[in-house]
Amino acid sequence: MSTRPDLRLDVERTGRIGMPEAVLCQFKTVDQATGAVTGLLDTHDTVIATRITSEQSPKLEALRPQLIGTSTMAWQLRPPTSKSVALVSAGTSDAPVADEAAITLTALGHQARRITDVGVAGVHRLQSALPEFEHADAVIAIAGMEGALPTVLAGLIGKPIIAVPTSVGYGSSFEGVTALLTMLSSCAPGISVVGIDNGYGAACAVHRILQQ
Repeated sequence: MSTRPDLRLDVERTGRIGMPEAVLCQFKTVDQATGAVTGLLDTHDTVIATRITSEQSPKLEALRPQLIGTSTMAWQLRPPTSKSVALVSAGTSDAPVADEAAITLTALGHQARRITDVGVAGVHRLQSALPEFEHADAVIAIAGMEGALPTVLAGLIGKPIIAVPTSVGYGSSFEGVTALLTMLSSCAPGISVVGIDNGYGAACAVHRILQQ
């Protein structure tokens, strides 16, 4: 437990659920973000920080993370396992969400393979990419706009699919709400859906599945 009054670090979370507490850096001060990461590094195994701001980034990079993404970093990675996860994203604009998921999965010991720019507007691209992830243990499908990608995938493959709506889109996409509702009302059975832009949550859901 941290001695700072504004930080109550959950250092026993890995023992309870098999995953460490992550540091959500969004809306934290630079000192709060670095203090939380430092406290976990001193008392924990794997450490993951998400939604890192440009102001926080130099201080956190000084702590020598092993993985650095657009707004996610990780320290003290778990040894790699044989489990692989395909991160299938509809467009390159979804990259920050895919990046958050990929770093989280890698930090937790899983192999993360990215397949990008295979949205249903050009469904032939998805069909030609299927062999790239047919042997994956699970799939994270990431899409904005109308969010149809997970439904198409769920009709083609039998792997567990975690769907992530993103806030990418024109017109009536409503910052991801349209994609979210599409995924929640999909006609393809067995899709699990996380919140808008929640790449971290999708990675944690897959981790729970792969632990079984």
